[in-house]
Amino acid sequence: MEFNNDLGNKAIQDVIQTYPEIGEILNRFEIGCVTCKVGICLLKDVVSIHGLSREDEARIEAEINGYLAKNAA
Repeated sequence: MEFNNDLGNKAIQDVIQTYPEIGEILNRFEIGCVTCKVGICLLKDVVSIHGLSREDEARIEAEINGYLAKNAA
């Protein structure tokens, strides 16, 4: 997966802290990173390890990149 701003290589806790909407996107696909107490997984790994279909992975990637394009920090 390719995320804008090299976000895929950042820890999920840092991603969600900077971009809370990404946590909401992941929640819609039943990826519970927002409530995880560890939070050190990389965003690209979080998406890939949850056994989602390629279509859902593509949707998540598109939603996150769309969000980032509109809300660049």
